[in-house]
Amino acid sequence: MALLDVSDLDAGYGDLQILENVDLNVEDGEYVTIVGPNGAGKSTVMKSIFGLTNYMGGSVTFDDEGIHGYRPEDIIQTGIGYVPQNDNVFPSMSVLENLEMGAYILEEVPEDRLQRIFDRFPILEERKDQKAGTMSGGQQQMLAMGRALMLEPDLLMLDEPSAGLAPDLVDDMFDRIDEINDDGTAILLVEQNAKEALRRCDRGYVLVQGQNRYVDSGDALLADEQVRQDFLGG
Repeated sequence: MALLDVSDLDAGYGDLQILENVDLNVEDGEYVTIVGPNGAGKSTVMKSIFGLTNYMGGSVTFDDEGIHGYRPEDIIQTGIGYVPQNDNVFPSMSVLENLEMGAYILEEVPEDRLQRIFDRFPILEERKDQKAGTMSGGQQQMLAMGRALMLEPDLLMLDEPSAGLAPDLVDDMFDRIDEINDDGTAILLVEQNAKEALRRCDRGYVLVQGQNRYVDSGDALLADEQVRQDFLGG
């Protein structure tokens, strides 16, 4: 049984349906990427899993528990962490306060978990008293990931983590995601840098107009001439 299983998912916003019969799964510890053209519904898949869209049909199962229709505050307790593309830090709060917010459902902040985040992202410890809104885009992205990791999720969902980063920071961001996955956390990634994402992941999905178009290993999708021409720029 997959850690995450999405089956025949229909979802959208209000009465507007974006996703139609979307299937997707992530195995325990797997690294899965969703790619596709702009407007394909990639981010909507992530938001739908996390209870942020209008559920219209199908099922979402996580660790053998049906979570479709759950609220985000309930979903986070099942073991899913989610980092949206935009507005993913509390800008007026310090780095430390942001990380503590990641553990808000716990009675107290586990110091050992906080130290593990600092060990993974040393810049966050150096700047723990700095207001998050004054940090660079790359540092804010690390902070957002660190906050999501405070609950030690089994699955970390990342929506366009390299968006807006300077080119020299993109590889570093992907390396950090690789390390998180290597430590046992499953990854579900939506990424504009499709070639790099597919190069690093175990398996990829190509989404087009809210529907599955292709699914295969990352390497196989990169080698598929049709996929390269239609979605990866040749």
